Amino acid sequence: MAKDRVVVGVIGCGIVGTGAVRLLLENHEWISQRVGVPVTLKRVVDVDWNRPREFSVPETLRGTDAEAAIADPEIDIIVEAIGGVGFARRVVELALSRGKSVVTPNKELMAKHGGDLLALAAEQGADLMFEGAVGGGIPLIKPLKESLAGDSIERIVGIVNGTTNYILTGMARENRDFGEALAAAQQLGYAEADPTADVEGFDSLYKIAILASIAFGSRVPVGEVYHEGITGVAAADIRYARQLGFSIKLLAIAALDNGALDIRVHPTFVPVEHPLANVNGVYNAVLVRGRQVQDVMFYGRGAGAGPTGTAVVGDVVDCARNLVQGAAGRVPCRCFRSLPLLPIDAVRCRNYVRMRVVDRPGVIGQIATCFGSHGVSLASVFQPEDEVGPALAEIVWITHEVREAQMKAALAQIRTLPEVKEIPSVIRLENAPA
Repeated sequence: MAKDRVVVGVIGCGIVGTGAVRLLLENHEWISQRVGVPVTLKRVVDVDWNRPREFSVPETLRGTDAEAAIADPEIDIIVEAIGGVGFARRVVELALSRGKSVVTPNKELMAKHGGDLLALAAEQGADLMFEGAVGGGIPLIKPLKESLAGDSIERIVGIVNGTTNYILTGMARENRDFGEALAAAQQLGYAEADPTADVEGFDSLYKIAILASIAFGSRVPVGEVYHEGITGVAAADIRYARQLGFSIKLLAIAALDNGALDIRVHPTFVPVEHPLANVNGVYNAVLVRGRQVQDVMFYGRGAGAGPTGTAVVGDVVDCARNLVQGAAGRVPCRCFRSLPLLPIDAVRCRNYVRMRVVDRPGVIGQIATCFGSHGVSLASVFQPEDEVGPALAEIVWITHEVREAQMKAALAQIRTLPEVKEIPSVIRLENAPA
């Protein structure tokens, strides 16, 4: 039934929740004018009202009982800003089961349970919107669901985690090692005290799984997707990348490959001429390739109270418009097929390999023979002048495109050579867009 006013409740008042509350209050008149009826914030729920916040939520709005807010018959839209998949999932399910529309920026929840939650929303005639789950304030979800829905998406590649991008940028600009760059990011608030979700690639994994499911119309089993973080990237790798004409970025990649989904997250050598190579600091960028539209680039701040709060409130506006027009419950995206995941061993990439070997004649030839015996074609090899130890040399190899399984087999044999002391880094290469 169409409504003459819309009432909102926010559950979770951390960084993102506070950003959304601030916008809903400060831009109340503007938001209401855009919707066409008053949009009112009635309740903000959090378990700890003593923790410091950049914006002071009026005491008249504060509460601690999430289920009471969900049960309130006046509240039409619930914003879930708790995070995680425990209580947050219960909040979303309870709200949807009562026919309330839900807005969530929770990427882990949507990546792991989005299919079931969207089905519940459709069953109850409610909206479930999640623009803030990927890319902060960058419009990504809606363009994939709507503007690009008429094209066949072929590939998505992007930098979708600002923390890791800030760390890698610091390593490149200031010649820092990973630990120093991480500490600087933590000091500035760009990295959590426990940075595991970011630096081990989980955050990027959830986000690319969401984008892939929308772009390719297929559910993505998150637990089966290959992901690798940046903790193994060394200052030497950053330095050699620059010498070779590359930047190192943590890329999230999703593509169709002969009827299978090639989805992965890992550090990548990106050619300097690539649009993503100069995306630095906390910024995110995603390159989407459609069969007809070709390459479309999305760029901006990927996290924070302001950017993500903007995305959340944008979804609130959409939900409110649908309620006013009696159109809640539309399903603008759905998974209509189940495509298999391409195993990582079947992926084909160029590779960068850094080795420490005994510095004597014939060693490079031995290693090259091992590569060749496994069908790994070499594009180049060079020996940096960096000091790595007495009688040791550092050798850097760049391969041509090769199947991952062949690469692993070659490296396994090379590691058995007594002249090879260590292989500290193996990093995949991204090609520049055609």
